[in-house]
Amino acid sequence: MLILLRTQSEVRLRTVTRLLAAQLVAQPKQAFSTTTSEHYDIIIGGGGLVGTTLAAAVAKNKTLADKKVLLLEGAPEFKGFDGKGPYHNRVSAINSNSIQLFKAIDAWSHIEASRYKPVKQMQVWESNSDALIQFQHENFANGVACIIENDLILDAVYARVKEACNVKVLNRARIESVRLPQDSGCSNSEVTLQDGRQFTCELLVGADGANSVVRKQMGVDVFSLNYERMGLVATLELSDDAGDNAVAWQRFLPTGPVALLPLSEKESSLVWSTTVSHAKELQAMPPEQFVEVLNEAFCRQYPRVDLADKAVQALNAFFGHTSAQHHRQYPPRVCNVKERSRATFPLGFLHASSYVCRGAALVGDAAHRVHPLAGQGVNLGFSDVRYLVESLASGAYAGFKLGDKQHLVKYEQKCLTKNVPIMIGVHGLHTLYSTDFSPVVLLRSLGLQLTQNLPPIKNLFMKQAMG
Repeated sequence: MLILLRTQSEVRLRTVTRLLAAQLVAQPKQAFSTTTSEHYDIIIGGGGLVGTTLAAAVAKNKTLADKKVLLLEGAPEFKGFDGKGPYHNRVSAINSNSIQLFKAIDAWSHIEASRYKPVKQMQVWESNSDALIQFQHENFANGVACIIENDLILDAVYARVKEACNVKVLNRARIESVRLPQDSGCSNSEVTLQDGRQFTCELLVGADGANSVVRKQMGVDVFSLNYERMGLVATLELSDDAGDNAVAWQRFLPTGPVALLPLSEKESSLVWSTTVSHAKELQAMPPEQFVEVLNEAFCRQYPRVDLADKAVQALNAFFGHTSAQHHRQYPPRVCNVKERSRATFPLGFLHASSYVCRGAALVGDAAHRVHPLAGQGVNLGFSDVRYLVESLASGAYAGFKLGDKQHLVKYEQKCLTKNVPIMIGVHGLHTLYSTDFSPVVLLRSLGLQLTQNLPPIKNLFMKQAMG
């Protein structure tokens, strides 16, 4: 009898054990969810250029240096940058304000020690008329921008993050869900990763791009447009007569702008905005054909709008300028496209109606996205970083909590004042140069040439472009 009871007990025990094991396998996230959440002062969702720079800037700020920061990045650990390797196809035109930010966080010396190319001149011209604008060296003392590879920027900023004792980086850490104080009634924001790990923080910063999980949870309205255009990037080799190659070239074609950005004396970076079908054609072309089509894009005579040409000539005559004074130059001839350097990406417009709520804030593409034709996208993101760190530091010094909306609103106000005019201007340029309708060609040609003839307006544009 005792043996029988013992056998039955062992059977029941084995059955219960199997059931518990099955539940643990089937529901791993629930099993982990009972563990205590780890707390940080600031969690940054997204370890791209803007998010990583924000982490470094917080660590460098004396008022915020004691704040624990967690940087969540969905990609594997960054492998670093090889300054002796081939140039990367993703580059940014970094303006003076962004350079000052890099200097403030001790990242600029890292970039200087590697490679970058200052832009000393710039020429923008029309394909349907003679209108053009040229920015010569006298228009800016230290160059309008520096062309820097994105991976080099990331390498420089990551070096500062790794030195910071108050910043922890988690790779392969994708956000599954977010709960903000407005959802839970708690004082902290909560983050759950796809692997079940949970964290809490006073301030959650969404630096997670145009499809931001943080922004969606904030519930803010978003105005977005699909331009039905694609950008194509590539790294190009130039002919031997390229010279110093310190000029940025941009021509407005009927399908969108095409731009050459200098990388070195013999190499440039291409950014070509065009229709989706044309971008796919360009990407699939054999290298020799692609180079031929690209060179033609900068030199080809497109159908002209006579009224626009006459208006440009009349405007130049009114200001007493001859055609020789506005002599159009042409970019160096491209002789090769680097293997596997061509890539495409969709173009669009996005702007969040609000950048902040209690316990959360947005930076970079999570808050705004613009057309690359003016090279302002990432610079706006770095501007967000500067304003957010300033607002957090002043708030912390005054005794506010990091997630206090009353103080976060000051960050939002600074950003909106700077970002909205630029975004409207860039969107307007895209709209103006997306048609060959004669009255629109006339309008944009007059605007371009008027800017060329009026130094105060030209300098104002330069000041805006430089940050």
